[in-house]
Amino acid sequence: MKNRKVHVVLIVATLVVVGIAVSAASRTGRSQAQLSNHTQRSKTERTVKMTDRPRPSETSNSSAEFTSAASQNASLRNDVTWTFGGKQQRGWSLYDLLIGKTLNIEHDPVTSDFAASLSKWQKKNGLGSTGVLDQDSLMAMISQWQRNRLKVRTAATPDQLVLAPASDFYDPSRAAEMRQVEKKTYEAYKEMVAAAHADPTLNLSANDKHLKIISAFRSREYQDELRRQSPNAGSAGLAVNSPHFTGRALDIYVGGSPVDTNDSNRAIQVNTPAYRWLVRNAERFGFRPYFYEPWHWEYVK
Repeated sequence: MKNRKVHVVLIVATLVVVGIAVSAASRTGRSQAQLSNHTQRSKTERTVKMTDRPRPSETSNSSAEFTSAASQNASLRNDVTWTFGGKQQRGWSLYDLLIGKTLNIEHDPVTSDFAASLSKWQKKNGLGSTGVLDQDSLMAMISQWQRNRLKVRTAATPDQLVLAPASDFYDPSRAAEMRQVEKKTYEAYKEMVAAAHADPTLNLSANDKHLKIISAFRSREYQDELRRQSPNAGSAGLAVNSPHFTGRALDIYVGGSPVDTNDSNRAIQVNTPAYRWLVRNAERFGFRPYFYEPWHWEYVK
């Protein structure tokens, strides 16, 4: 009887030992399998990363391409010649901000980053993606700006106009009939000016002339009279079919001489905080620019 008990104990002990051995072997097998899988994944990830990484020659060639483009842009920015409104133009530095807005970047226009972003825009618009803002690319960009302007070409009727207070105008003595604005345009303008005054980066005072209205609604007859007074202004300087007769075009004071198209004056205007703010923010309120005149904005909604 005693021997039988001993045998039972030995059998149980043997079973326990075997169970422990089997469990340990199982764990070891799983660990080795996991380690093998992890090693395989690491190799695969390294392979994918190495495959996706540009070859050194490709990186250097791309960098060299846009470095060269940046050098060309530095020259063309001031020297490329083109024609608009019957007048020969030189360079595109006056439009740096609008170009940056179009490309959705804030890079300096003579950098490789600018050239790379321009290259993407050129490719999207069916142009040679050189990253060089030459005459062809510049004219394509100007065409895009012009297409984005006001499409309405019907004169505003009296019921569509509202009389804006003299305090909204650069010249508060402006005659009442010259202070009319299309109703929705005026509402959007007031919202935009309120936002500008609330922006601490502009630091506009209540009596500040910046962003005041220089000119709003102008009848076709009035516009024709302006052209008779300035027969040599050209279509760039004084539009034959000015959208002011819609009541939805506003000349807004941004600095410098209010409506002088001389390059020296426009160079002052495009660098004022007021103009820079408009380029970045006016579209939120429905206004788009006439690129050639920094003061001219049109309500397009």
